[in-house]
Amino acid sequence: MRQQRKAKAVHGEYKVPGGKLVVVDVDVEEGVLRHVRVAGDFFLEPDEALDAVNGALEGAPADTDAAGLAARVEAALPAGTVMYGLTSEGVGIAVRRALARATDWTDYDWQLIHEAPQPPALHMALDEVLTAEVVAGRRPPTLRVWEWGSPAVIIGSFQSLRNEVDPDGAARHGVEVVRRISGGGAMFVEPGNTITYSLSVPESLVQGLSFQDSYAYLDDWVLGALGDLGIRAWYQPLNDIATDQGKIAGAAQKRMVGPGGGPGAVLHHVTMSYDIDADKMVEVLRIGREKLSDKGTKSAKKRVDPLRRQTGLPREAVIERMIESFRARYGLSEGKVTDEEMARAEELARTKFGSPEWTARVP
Repeated sequence: MRQQRKAKAVHGEYKVPGGKLVVVDVDVEEGVLRHVRVAGDFFLEPDEALDAVNGALEGAPADTDAAGLAARVEAALPAGTVMYGLTSEGVGIAVRRALARATDWTDYDWQLIHEAPQPPALHMALDEVLTAEVVAGRRPPTLRVWEWGSPAVIIGSFQSLRNEVDPDGAARHGVEVVRRISGGGAMFVEPGNTITYSLSVPESLVQGLSFQDSYAYLDDWVLGALGDLGIRAWYQPLNDIATDQGKIAGAAQKRMVGPGGGPGAVLHHVTMSYDIDADKMVEVLRIGREKLSDKGTKSAKKRVDPLRRQTGLPREAVIERMIESFRARYGLSEGKVTDEEMARAEELARTKFGSPEWTARVP
């Protein structure tokens, strides 16, 4: 890990989703904010609005939440103030991240894992093992791009198996059903038809962010990568990535606590639609069928908006461009799953993620 910045004031940064970087340096004296300095690559008119922002935060109790800080900023802005790439909420979040001593993407040496296709249960296990290794400090923050060895339905940690999956449809199409450790909804995947990746990151990267804001923050890089591919995409609360042609991806998270309640890590994984077979999907997923029953297959295909159609690129080229976009922003070295990590993951895949007890833990 790279050396963290050393300064008298605490320092926080926050990139407003779809906007610009907000940087805050601030001291805390006797429980209140002092010497507040807000900066960034945003646009703000008139000039004196920046002084108003700093003045609004000066003297605020250090335990004021992001919404309270944003309200102070909003109330102090001169009439007719225009913000571009900046929001009052973004300023409040940047302050909270400074006070929480949050780290930034560029504070770390990121590692990429992109290996051969693997069984669905093993993918679930690798997510748990690699994130636990980040908690333990034995692994740097990691971007893992998945390759699927077989078709699967992955249900959320708290979903009912019988409510989500049609067992006859799954058996007919050779689709394995596995349960992941994160919440959220079901995903239907086939080799070559989806793009799935995981981020295993230290908890400090999302310090000062609400649960919802952490989704937007961890998705921001991929919005930029999609933009590089000519796709205008945005974060849609709580956990979707959308375009003007429909939803393109869904995200889920799991928080892991460190030993004794110490610093933990966040698992953030995303599945993106490249070229989904919507007919097959609605035969396997009950919930998809119920949502689309009055609209027919044609409408179902529209809901699963494929990256293939929007980019015109092979799946492998889309993945390569995404990886290069991440590397250009934050740096990224080639890595691999260690032998010890793989052994632990294979054991977990056998005893937990491949077991009927885990898969049907919510019947």
